[in-house]
Amino acid sequence: MDVTERVNSMKHTSFQIAGRRIGQDVPPYVIAEMSANHNGRLERALSIVEKAKAAGADAVKLQTYTADTITLNCDAEDFRICGGLWDGKTLYQLYQEAHMPWEWHRPLFDRARQLGITIFSSPFDSSAVDLLEELGAPAYKIASFEAIDLPLIRYVAGTGKPMIISTGMADAEEIQEALDIAREGGCRDIAILHCVSGYPAPAEDYNLRTIPDMLRRYGVVTGLSDHTLGNTTAIASVALGASIIEKHFTLGRGDGGPDDSFSLEPQELAALCRDSKTAWSALGAIDYGRKSSEQGNAQFRRSLYFIQAMKMGEIVTKESVRSVRPGYGVAPKYMDEIVGRRVCRDVRQFEPVTWDTLGGK
Repeated sequence: MDVTERVNSMKHTSFQIAGRRIGQDVPPYVIAEMSANHNGRLERALSIVEKAKAAGADAVKLQTYTADTITLNCDAEDFRICGGLWDGKTLYQLYQEAHMPWEWHRPLFDRARQLGITIFSSPFDSSAVDLLEELGAPAYKIASFEAIDLPLIRYVAGTGKPMIISTGMADAEEIQEALDIAREGGCRDIAILHCVSGYPAPAEDYNLRTIPDMLRRYGVVTGLSDHTLGNTTAIASVALGASIIEKHFTLGRGDGGPDDSFSLEPQELAALCRDSKTAWSALGAIDYGRKSSEQGNAQFRRSLYFIQAMKMGEIVTKESVRSVRPGYGVAPKYMDEIVGRRVCRDVRQFEPVTWDTLGGK
């Protein structure tokens, strides 16, 4: 099977998560990513779920790992972070601080269900998938750094649940490999998110024109995992075909969480939910016809009016008619056809030119 045949055979441009359809013909699906913004407190994590619901997000997403399931407790240079937000920490220290205790998952899932907001997570190993299956997770997210972990993708695919794969740092071949292994593993409902794994990422790195290419190339639901500051990049992505928007979410950027600095606050998430839906609504369809909101203004278009009174049988000249507002006369494009005709009745000054006032030449 060549590339074109493979892509065409994979065409699947909409699916559902917990009864909410996701695709280009419905408003964008907005995911509030909690990440490490719980700051080590279950009460704050519960509040993030509540605020995400109040802001209008479709889903809140967690990350399910422990320091021991994601890295090694090692102080060697390979395991030490140099530069950026987490400079000087070892990977183990970062993930020990940032991880969400597994015993929090059930109360968070219960609270989300009480509120009526979808909740799911990014698992980082098979034991995390097993936990999330026990909780009835309706979907799974593969983080960018795990997009090359094909055994993990295969394990997630075995659940039969929808899968969303972030593609930060992945090249075109690696994205295709992830999709292939997901389908081989039994997953039919797949989305990919264009992503830049910088924290924060500059808008100019995002190259949003990649989104329509991803849609054509891979034939699956496509969206954006946005690490830029603000909402502009995310909203612009909707115009290019993004059906999913994922943004990190916090209660306050000054609260000291590991991901706070590039996360949205509640009022900003509410604006994203509102404005992304407005952008989607504005796309509409190809339509050159007059819109309903324009109907009342049609009278203010230009048309031809007699600017002097004329007697029946007189010849219309360029001096006797003008193109003016309002638009109750014939269109100005007929000026040359009208000049030289005779009026077939008396006309008043400032009367609109109509075809029934005109005879032949």
